[in-house]
Amino acid sequence: MKLGKVSFKRSSTFRKYFLSIFASVMIVLVVLGMSLLVFIANYWKDTNVDLLTENVKKLSVTASQFFELDEENEYVNNPTVMLAYSISLVSNSINSDLYICDLDGNVILCKDIINAAEPVQSKPYCEKHSGMKFSRNIISQSVKGNYQAAGEIPEIDEDFALVAGEPIVVNGRTIGVILGAQSGLGSMYPFVMSIFRMFLLSALVAFLVAFVAVYVVTYTITKPLRKMSQITKEYATGDFSKRIEVKGTNELAELGHAMNSMAQSLSALEYSRRSFVANVSHELKTPMTTIGGFIDGILDGTISQDEEERYLKIVSNEVKRLARLVSSMLNLSKIEAGELSLNLKKVDISKLIFSTLLSFEQLINNKSIDIRGLDTMDSIKVNADEGLLGQVLYNLIDNAVKFTEEGGYIDVRTEKSHDITTVTIRNSGAGVPADEIERIFERFYKVDKSRGLDTKSTGLGLYIVKSIVEMHGGTVEASSELGKYTQFKFTIPNI
Repeated sequence: MKLGKVSFKRSSTFRKYFLSIFASVMIVLVVLGMSLLVFIANYWKDTNVDLLTENVKKLSVTASQFFELDEENEYVNNPTVMLAYSISLVSNSINSDLYICDLDGNVILCKDIINAAEPVQSKPYCEKHSGMKFSRNIISQSVKGNYQAAGEIPEIDEDFALVAGEPIVVNGRTIGVILGAQSGLGSMYPFVMSIFRMFLLSALVAFLVAFVAVYVVTYTITKPLRKMSQITKEYATGDFSKRIEVKGTNELAELGHAMNSMAQSLSALEYSRRSFVANVSHELKTPMTTIGGFIDGILDGTISQDEEERYLKIVSNEVKRLARLVSSMLNLSKIEAGELSLNLKKVDISKLIFSTLLSFEQLINNKSIDIRGLDTMDSIKVNADEGLLGQVLYNLIDNAVKFTEEGGYIDVRTEKSHDITTVTIRNSGAGVPADEIERIFERFYKVDKSRGLDTKSTGLGLYIVKSIVEMHGGTVEASSELGKYTQFKFTIPNI
């Protein structure tokens, strides 16, 4: 896998992500190492204390038997000599120091004395350890049996040692104790360090593997983010042609899909915006030029007084055309800003359809358009804003009148169901291509083949229709068949 060259200064996301994961791995290794040290130390302590206690108990039984036989004069040799050998043998085998002490804490016998001639009772002294005396607390605890301790033991000059103690009982009488001591640090350190060195070697290998793995994973995760950052910078300059390469189905892939969809929408919006600016500029320029030319002609006498009325009517129509354009722009602005509120009331939608069609009477008569469906239309009351619903009907009927050929028809139907009323407006004509029918409700969008017929459109009418219908909680859809018809259908809630 080729990682490429990564700039840590520029790729702050890569650096932060890499360092955070790498630090987490290091913390885990450190915690694991510390836990392992504690576990090994506790394991060593527990194991050695148990071993020391087991051997001290065995020697306690052996010592009791020796001294008991000595008191009965059944043992030929002095028991202290045999005990010295036993203590020396066990001490060396478990790497510990074993002591036989009297009840005052004085050391009588140890592993280094194997030639003592007197029994424990007669001469409770060890010349080598004559200056050592165990505390009363250690002796009293050992007399009780099963004594275990770990820590600082001043008597044997150890900062940390393991100690076990058992009583020596002869004929039901405790005559002394046997103590076992093992240097903690001196014995534990080599054992712990040998295991810890193995852990360090394993940790070093894991560290190197983790370093490579974290680097690769971090680079793989942040690489798409860097590409997205570069592409979004190009989006900011207005270039929406670039797309993000999407792989997989994770969150980054979803983000890539979302950004590609956003770029597609922005590209379409930018195209629509430019088209809209061009259309609006043309729509504003043409009537203003016409108005200015006719008025100048009237003022300078180029247009005779007999023709003034005819040209003033043209000027009036152009002014109304400008007013419609401005009204559409204002409605669009209010809709997008969320400032267009509904004034809901009972509205007779059939009556509203009649009145809207009457406003197009002259155009309908001029093109000899056959209006169908009015004779079967019943009075239906809906819950709507009368002004906005009238705007919907005006835009749809205006659209139908403009694109209906001479001698064609416009069919208007209403159908009331349980909770909604459906209004269908169909007109004969050239129709809309299938690949464009889904886009006709987009703002600023105009069907290319209609531009020759629809010279007054700015591509806002159907967008406003869709917005107003959806504000009422209804739906609107369009369908068409080339060369036959175009149909719009919308729903409005009933009272």
